[in-house]
Amino acid sequence: MPKESHPIIVGGTVAIDHVKTPGSEASNLLGGSAAYAALAGSFYTQPVHLVGIVGQDFPEEHLRMLEGRGVTLDGIERSEGDSFTWSGEYRENMNDRVTHRVGLNVLEDWQVKIPAGIADTPIVVLANMSPDNQLQMLGQCRAKERFVIADTMDLWIEIANERLHEVLGQIDLFVINEGEARDFAGTSNLVEAGRILLGKGPEFVVIKLGEFGAMLFWANNQEVGGSDSVPCRETFFRCAAFPLRGIADPTGAGDSFLGGLAGYLASHAGGDYSFEHIRQAVVQGSVVASFTCEAFSTRQLESISRGDIDERLEVFREMTRW
Repeated sequence: MPKESHPIIVGGTVAIDHVKTPGSEASNLLGGSAAYAALAGSFYTQPVHLVGIVGQDFPEEHLRMLEGRGVTLDGIERSEGDSFTWSGEYRENMNDRVTHRVGLNVLEDWQVKIPAGIADTPIVVLANMSPDNQLQMLGQCRAKERFVIADTMDLWIEIANERLHEVLGQIDLFVINEGEARDFAGTSNLVEAGRILLGKGPEFVVIKLGEFGAMLFWANNQEVGGSDSVPCRETFFRCAAFPLRGIADPTGAGDSFLGGLAGYLASHAGGDYSFEHIRQAVVQGSVVASFTCEAFSTRQLESISRGDIDERLEVFREMTRW
């Protein structure tokens, strides 16, 4: 790890997943937004402080694996209840997913608690969880100079819109997928959606495009939200996705993107991140996410090294250079 790297703190869900694809099926997998993001971030900086809650049924081997990768568990609350679970199935087109069952269980009444020893971590990642939980976490993170990154999902846009707007007013970088961006911004045009989302508070917005990459927007102290023109080149970046011959399981790819992006920024300590820093972080996150898709759950991430990521980055650079 770079000597100047910062630790990061990642809060969100830690789950037990059951996933079925057209070719296979697996149960009792490590899942949850924070678990994927923390593991992805650990390739770039350590320690990564994980904040979440698990139940009495949570597989210990998943926690041991995370600890072995430099993820600390001081922020993991252990409950006597059952863990958060998700069961889903992917169709032939892996973009088509059906959720069969969601067991909120320990998440239902969870109140985020940040241990004092990690509350001053300067890079804060609010992985997908309720805006109420995100605000609870923000209220306990005490670093005087911090960089806050947040993700969300369609459920919170629908049922907790006002609280989500409150979150956006307190963060630096907002990450959201394309369908959610259209819904939240109220437009089918993603370029306009990026500008509208910038107007809600964050300095940077990333719209994830799945197999087609990601779009990065920067406010750059310009008026946003009202122009019909395309953002000028220094405030907009479009990143491709690394092309894969096959996809085993795309679950958690977006969360891995989030964690890889945050980890890269943490490895460049300073906190005053430029558009170029964020642009490079988007590329790093895209490459890390590509590994996630190659096996169920975190299995492929568990089998690779930082050297494998760097090697794929070089291939990606050659593919996208012109």
